[in-house]
Amino acid sequence: MDRPLAGYAHDYAGGHDTGLHHHARAQLLYATRGAMRVETEAMDYVVPADRALWVPAGHPHRVRMAGAVAMRALFLREDAARAGPPAATVLPVQPLLRELILAACAMPMEWDEAGRGAHLAALILDEIAGAATLPLGVPAPRDARLRRLAEALRANPADTRTLEGWGEAVGASARTLARLFPRDTGLSFAAWRQALRLAEASALLAEGMAPARVAARVGYASAPAFGAAYRAAFGVTPRGRRVSPARPAP
Repeated sequence: MDRPLAGYAHDYAGGHDTGLHHHARAQLLYATRGAMRVETEAMDYVVPADRALWVPAGHPHRVRMAGAVAMRALFLREDAARAGPPAATVLPVQPLLRELILAACAMPMEWDEAGRGAHLAALILDEIAGAATLPLGVPAPRDARLRRLAEALRANPADTRTLEGWGEAVGASARTLARLFPRDTGLSFAAWRQALRLAEASALLAEGMAPARVAARVGYASAPAFGAAYRAAFGVTPRGRRVSPARPAP
């Protein structure tokens, strides 16, 4: 396939795991339904149905499906990929870009470069180039003890254990954990945990869960406290981010 852009459509069952892999082309990893958890060497991402993850060519990543996922992704040739950011980045998918992605997935691989396909590709590249970036990546720790802590908190973001409590669980002192978090992630434990909670909250909101329930699920003492933290991070309220799951995937 020699076109600058190709669409890829596939539905995955919940729990599907791609394993660590990379592509020769840059990828806009998107799903019309469901949330994806994407791991890279440096960051972990939660990608709900109104977001996409830009993955540069050759960038190792692993995708795990959090429930059933309807993937509708794009693969971009090196010249076309210059429209995207240089590093893995979460992008919002506005209605126009969503429809363009679906149209690209419906085209044949060898679309007419002098016809409709060329116009769609040009619009897609314009939308990618103009898209804002979103702070939904959570730095991935390298230390094995921190990784165990991170997995436990992903499974239960509402866990309120202090570093002393986590130290007993993973076999390290609170002082050691406090030193390792900035070294591995660039963040204190409290800041890292908040980033994780807000990323998980975005996925739950995209599934249609009410903000008050999301607040409790990810560990905030009250809905107002969650709303203030969410707005400070993303510039919108949780209610403004809530997405209805009613629309079926094409």
